[in-house]
Amino acid sequence: MTSRSPALLDLQNVRVMRGHKTVLDDLTLRVDSEERIAILGPNGCGKSTLIKTITRECYPVVREGSSMTILGRDCWNVFELRSLLGIVSNDWMSACTGEATGRDVVLSGFFSSTDIFPHHSVTREQRAQAEVALAQLKISHLAERPVSEMSSGEARRVLIARALVHSPRALLFDEPSNSLDVFARHSLRQTMSLLANSGIGIILVTHDLSDIVPETDRVLLMSAGRIVADGRKQDMLRPARLAELFGISLELAQHQGYYHLW
Repeated sequence: MTSRSPALLDLQNVRVMRGHKTVLDDLTLRVDSEERIAILGPNGCGKSTLIKTITRECYPVVREGSSMTILGRDCWNVFELRSLLGIVSNDWMSACTGEATGRDVVLSGFFSSTDIFPHHSVTREQRAQAEVALAQLKISHLAERPVSEMSSGEARRVLIARALVHSPRALLFDEPSNSLDVFARHSLRQTMSLLANSGIGIILVTHDLSDIVPETDRVLLMSAGRIVADGRKQDMLRPARLAELFGISLELAQHQGYYHLW
């Protein structure tokens, strides 16, 4: 009998403080490899802190009964870990300098930086992998273009290529459609669907229901630093559950596998 492979993530009773405030409170979450999940919740519920905890920008409080492993390990070299997890976050794009080109941003994924700086030594293999990532996202034409001259949608696709450049085990999307217009949102969701169908694991955190692509299998609802519900997408995305989560009266519609609130 083949042993079960370690979970991509396994968090048990995790508490994270930011200053004197408890942001994640006894949070328990297990995500298996190649799962495609969405974590949905209102702004301020702790979603971004969860992403930062996974990427080791924030650390849980050490206490009895609390544990956290990534791919079966509780201790990681941060740079090694970031080569296994592709991060698509607005924080990265806002930190990129305007003079950085699309190729520079993609190559920066090898160094967990926001640009290619003089002390970086880029290999021929890394350059080839960057070209493959740009081609995969159909943005090879952005390789020489400075970020400052890109639309928000173009810049977001470059950021996804950056996350893919080192062939990660999973992609983490943090509010990916923020600041995008209708066309760019549509393009982003098409890209996310293609990636989901490629077999890579996807963890999406968002407050926008329409970010959840049809290929998503599992949805978790998050409130006040806790996972308050976890199950199949069709069971979680129901008007009564979502009204309670967001604290408003709302209506829900579904079209071609996408859900929309108003």
